[in-house]
Amino acid sequence: MRLSADWFCRRWKNWVVLSAIVLAPIPALAQAIAPEQVTAALSKLEQQAEAVIADGGVPALAIGVVHDDEVVYLKGFGLREAGKPETVDADTVFQIASLSKPVSSTVVAALVSEGLVSWDSKIVDLDPAFRLADPYPTAELTVRDLFAHRSGLPGTAGDDLEEIGYDRAEILRRLRFVAPSSSFRAGYSYSNFGLTEGAVAAAKATGKPWEDVAEDKLYRPLGMISTSSRHADFLKQANRASLHVRVDGAWAAKVERQPDAQAPAGGISSTVRDLAQWVRLELGNGFFGGKTLIAADALAQTHVPLMTRGKNPVTGGASFYGLGWNVEFGRHGLSWGHAGAFSVGARSLVTLFPEQKLGIVILVNAFPTGVPEGLSDSFADLVFDGRVDTDWVKAWNTVFEGLFGPAVAAAKATYAAPPSPAMPALPSDAYAGRYSNDFIGDAVVSGTENGLVLQVGPDGARSYPLTHFDRDLFLAFTSPEMPDMPSAVRFAIGPDGKASAVTIEALDDNQLGTLSRAAR
Repeated sequence: MRLSADWFCRRWKNWVVLSAIVLAPIPALAQAIAPEQVTAALSKLEQQAEAVIADGGVPALAIGVVHDDEVVYLKGFGLREAGKPETVDADTVFQIASLSKPVSSTVVAALVSEGLVSWDSKIVDLDPAFRLADPYPTAELTVRDLFAHRSGLPGTAGDDLEEIGYDRAEILRRLRFVAPSSSFRAGYSYSNFGLTEGAVAAAKATGKPWEDVAEDKLYRPLGMISTSSRHADFLKQANRASLHVRVDGAWAAKVERQPDAQAPAGGISSTVRDLAQWVRLELGNGFFGGKTLIAADALAQTHVPLMTRGKNPVTGGASFYGLGWNVEFGRHGLSWGHAGAFSVGARSLVTLFPEQKLGIVILVNAFPTGVPEGLSDSFADLVFDGRVDTDWVKAWNTVFEGLFGPAVAAAKATYAAPPSPAMPALPSDAYAGRYSNDFIGDAVVSGTENGLVLQVGPDGARSYPLTHFDRDLFLAFTSPEMPDMPSAVRFAIGPDGKASAVTIEALDDNQLGTLSRAAR
């Protein structure tokens, strides 16, 4: 089983079997929020944040809060990197992972506002080279479909190619080989590269690359000087947060994440100071700094609930997806939000209460953790109710800490020991050779003095030693954040006594992990 950098998002966002429906919000009287309520809540929120850091819940976090078009709180807590003295502040740059999606949705809304594209512009007109597996969805697919995750693309489509080193253009080209997981517009499936294509196609109307469009239409007009959709810009920031995972019970900065291939969906880096300006724009319905930057109707379409997502697994609110936004009807009424994560060490969250003009952004440099959701839910209770009766951090930590554990344990149990007696492998030249399919491309198996080695990706970008398990079954350890989790590499032996095909379990989420031996 492959646990990708954004796998957790699909895991806890796809709570039920989902269908494409449009629901109109039920009118309700919005609860007014006085500045004093927010001030009182912020004092207690700060205490909670300090306690999380003191208890080792995460290495660091940063919080930004907006109310009535004012940034009322900006603060960082903890260390940029565990074991080093540099601290986090409001200007520390974090990788925000899938929090990139609603930000990118705002960028496209700006293009819609200017009349350069429509949410219903067809991808075939904007980017004629793009294809889905079937001709009808390809011909009818729109920007709206891709931002609402209703194209039919499976959630993991393209993530596997990114992990083995393919660039954005090649990943998007190869999506045509992925069979749909549902009928067109009939199911919700959270797709990083589906949304990426929607953004890239919309940007083509400007003649500029996505990264420039995001800067021109959003970051620069809002004064988001530390925000970028390019990983190279993140690396140039001296005040940046490292990614952390738990190693032997302690937070450690072990893995880097280069997300340029899916920049619109997960590749933005930013600060809570910058994101607070974006929150002001969202809560202001496109009005910012005394003028309209984005037409209200273009932006409002992003918040319309299009696809049902079931109930929030912790708070129980009815949850839907709009265009890059979660739209939820919970215990405090209507909210817009989105979470983000890299399983190699990042967490992020935005929660907006549009009727109260209240919003919070929380950035964290660690995974797994439910701290962003826990603090956000606590803050909402403090603002609306004046008290917190539930330990939301604990509740959300339980959800996140249970995401990978069972899968890792199951894989380890399955391959804890070979069968007894185990069948020996064939000679290495029975397996060695080049294998290929349209989606994965080439895989090369080579015999070395230390055993077989599998190379996949462009120019063999990823290399994995194979450990023999039983006859034609080998194990590879492909996950950088979980290096002790095995996955299978199975060879099918032909009548000539040599492998005719290989199935790479880590690349087989969409049944595209079987590669046939290439002709010599």
